[in-house]
Amino acid sequence: MTAPSDAWPMYRAMVGVGVLCGALIVTVFLATRPTIERNEAEALRAAILEVLPGSDSSRSFAWSATDARFLESAPGSRERDLVYAGYDGAGALVGVAVEAGGMGYQDRIQLLYGYAATLERIVGMRVLQSRETPGLGDRIEKDPAFLANFSDLDVALAPDGETLAHDVEAVKNGQKTEPWQVDGITGATISSEAIATIIARSASVWLPRIRAHVAEFAAEEGGAR
Repeated sequence: MTAPSDAWPMYRAMVGVGVLCGALIVTVFLATRPTIERNEAEALRAAILEVLPGSDSSRSFAWSATDARFLESAPGSRERDLVYAGYDGAGALVGVAVEAGGMGYQDRIQLLYGYAATLERIVGMRVLQSRETPGLGDRIEKDPAFLANFSDLDVALAPDGETLAHDVEAVKNGQKTEPWQVDGITGATISSEAIATIIARSASVWLPRIRAHVAEFAAEEGGAR
């Protein structure tokens, strides 16, 4: 039988290798984090301009439950409850981009949609993160006909200003008859329904706030980025 002391060098080597690997992982993570964060921030900025056609710059705002208003946040802020105002070249407000998420067919879907308050329309949508089935569910990211649903989606508020006049809803492909409906994708019904549900839930919370406080997004001279 091997004496316990004979195993000590091997045990010590294994522990040493584990500690070294852990230190290397942490070092690489810390070294690459600034680059990853910059890339993520740039990707988000590009997505904001994409879902708000006509915008050239943006600013981030956080909803303050205490003050019941939107307050501007520093660039790259990690605050919760952020929305992103987009401005044209003259500094006029184009709309507000809202990030939302929920479960799809396989995993969580994270998306960004653009809201034009003066039109009471969603004017763009981009999937930021998804793990839906390649070739089927992932069509929510690139199918032109499906994405066209979100270039002019009716999200008008009811007279009370507190709720949507009509809930955003998904219908089977080819059966869209109302401007607040989303024409689904054949073969990816669950994923396309998930997008409609995510937007409906988010819009019912955020759009009444944005519409009531739209003046708070007015660009100050030199303030838009």
